[in-house]
Amino acid sequence: MPRDFERNHARSQIAHLAARLMAEDGIEDYALAKRKAARQIGVSGLKQLPDNAEVDSALKSYRALYFQEHVHELRALRKLALTIMDEFAQFEPHLVGSVLNGNAGKFAAIQLQLFTDNAKEVELHLINSGVEYSGGTSRIYAGGFPLDVPTLSFVHSDVDIHLKILYLHHLRHALKTSAEGKQIERAPRAAVAALLAEE
Repeated sequence: MPRDFERNHARSQIAHLAARLMAEDGIEDYALAKRKAARQIGVSGLKQLPDNAEVDSALKSYRALYFQEHVHELRALRKLALTIMDEFAQFEPHLVGSVLNGNAGKFAAIQLQLFTDNAKEVELHLINSGVEYSGGTSRIYAGGFPLDVPTLSFVHSDVDIHLKILYLHHLRHALKTSAEGKQIERAPRAAVAALLAEE
């Protein structure tokens, strides 16, 4: 059997197994899903790992076959995202991640980017609203430079909400999850409302 065929077959297997892990176990980290999938079929080489687009394609196929309720779950998550965006309207909220791109699983979190020159105002907003939250940082990249971004997390309607707080000038920048990665897709409230209207 030609080596290229074996490599492509392994990539396809990993992509489909990673998609299943993401759909059934709620894993949102592509790299983690691919590593777990590779281990399960006994593949150790990084060269045989599929890219995120291949996993996305497999995930859409998987959901079309097995998850008729996915459309309803996704719609509910997007409606909740709009509610949260309204609550944080003063901070230029943008939806990112699987709820935006349509790959959100049953246990997906809603991820928002907020833009303000005073991150403490977001915390004060949560405190004044009586919301219990936890804090941390997330690393993203702007123009190839790493940024450690304050991240506040809380639960709303049994869904995890993660708020990444960036400076206002970052609205003009292409942000990435890694220095070499592709630009993070993001959508303001109007675009999310338009998605719901299309559905």
